Amino acid sequence: MTEGTFAVLALLILAWAVISGLLARWNITGPLVFAVAGYALGNPDWGPLSVDVEAPSVHLLAELTLALLLFSDAARVNISRLKHDIRLPGRLLALGLPLSVILGSLLAAWFFDDFTWALAGFVGATLAPTDAALSAQVINDRLIPVRLRRALNVESGLNDGIVTPIVTFTLAVAAGELGIESHDGADHGGGALLELALGVVAGLAIGTASAWLLTVGSRRHWMIADARPIGTLAAALGSFALAVAFGGNGFIAAFVAGIAFRATLDEQTVDADTAVELPELVGEVLALAVWFLFGAALLPIALHNFGFTPLAYAVLSLTVVRMVPVALSLLGAGLDRKTALFVGWFGPRGLASVVFALLAVEELGEISVVERVVAVVALTVFLSVVLHGVTAGPLGRRYVHLEQADEEQGGGPRSRRTSRGRGSPDALRSDQP
Repeated sequence: MTEGTFAVLALLILAWAVISGLLARWNITGPLVFAVAGYALGNPDWGPLSVDVEAPSVHLLAELTLALLLFSDAARVNISRLKHDIRLPGRLLALGLPLSVILGSLLAAWFFDDFTWALAGFVGATLAPTDAALSAQVINDRLIPVRLRRALNVESGLNDGIVTPIVTFTLAVAAGELGIESHDGADHGGGALLELALGVVAGLAIGTASAWLLTVGSRRHWMIADARPIGTLAAALGSFALAVAFGGNGFIAAFVAGIAFRATLDEQTVDADTAVELPELVGEVLALAVWFLFGAALLPIALHNFGFTPLAYAVLSLTVVRMVPVALSLLGAGLDRKTALFVGWFGPRGLASVVFALLAVEELGEISVVERVVAVVALTVFLSVVLHGVTAGPLGRRYVHLEQADEEQGGGPRSRRTSRGRGSPDALRSDQP
C-alpha cells in the first residue's frame, strides 16, 4: 500500500465517521461503502490508487485485523452470563456451524468440477462463519428479544475462530494436491496440525499471563486506568505475533488468548468490557481498511469470473446452506417458524471470509483454480454485504411487528418469556447481547 493510498483511505474513514449516522438511516453499512470505494479507486484496470493483493503489507493488515477481532470477540463472551441461556448459541455453534460447513463443501464440489475436495472444503469452511457487523441494526435493536440478539452475537463472535482450524487444514491439503511446496518443506497435513497446536499453546500462555498481570497490577495500584486497554491490545497482538514467530497459527492463538483472558481476569478488579474496548476499536478501524482492500483486490476477481454457476452458489450459500442447518439445529428449541427464518437469514458473511480468501492467495498463489475459488468467496461476501446490510433494518422492524401482532392475538406469553426470561436485560449488567 502506497502513501497516497493510505492517505486517501484515512480521509475516507474520517468522512464515513462524520456521516455514518445518516448512512445507517438509509441502511448503508460501512463495509458496503468501503468495498465500493475500493473497487472504484483501487481497481487494477482504471483505479488511480495502487493496491497489490500479493503485497506483504496487505496480508499483514488483513491478518492483524482478524486477529484483533477474534481476540476481542472471544474476550467479550462472558460465560457466567451466557450459561443462563446457552441453548440457542450452543445449538447454532455445535450443530448449525458443522452442518453449514459440510453442506457448503458438498455443494461446492458438485457445482465446480475443477475444485478438489480440499478446495471445496475450504470454500465451505470459509463461507460458514458469520459477521454481526453487517447486521448491526438487528444486534442493537432492543425491540428484538435479547435472547435472539445474544445468540446471533455470540455465534458470530465464536464461529470464525472455530472454523479457522478447518480452513488452515484444507489449505494445507489443497497445497499438497496442487503440488505447491510448503514454506518450511514440512508435510502439509502434519504441518497444519502442528501450527494449530502451537497456536493453542501461545494463546493460552499469553491470554492467561496477561489477564493475571493486569489483575495484579490493578489490585496493587501499579497501573493507571487508561493503561488497561493498552495492555489488552498488547496481549491480543502479542498472542498473534508469538504464535507466528514460532511457526504457529496466529488466528487460533488470538482466539484462544481471548477466551483465556476473559476466563482468568478478576472482573471485580478489572472491568473486562472496558479493557477490551481498545483492541475492538482498533480492529473495527482496520476492518474498514480491509473492506477497501476487498473492493480493490478481490471484487474485480469476482466480477472477472462472474457467471451463472458462481452466482447460483453464492445465492444458495446465503440461503439454503445457512438456513437449512440453522432450522435443523433449532428443532426442539421452542421457536416458531418466523423466528427460525429470522435467525437463519441473519448470518452475513464478512471479514473472516475475506481474510481467509486472502490467505488462500498467499498460500496457494494466483493460479487459475485458486482464482476461481477466491472469486466464489468474494462474490458471496459482496452479495451478503449488500443484501444483509440493506435488509437488517426493515426485516428487524418487520419481525418486531409480527411479534407484537402475535402478542395481541394471544401468542404473547411465549414471546415475552423469550425476551424477559433469565437472559433478559434485567439479568445482565446492560442490555447488550
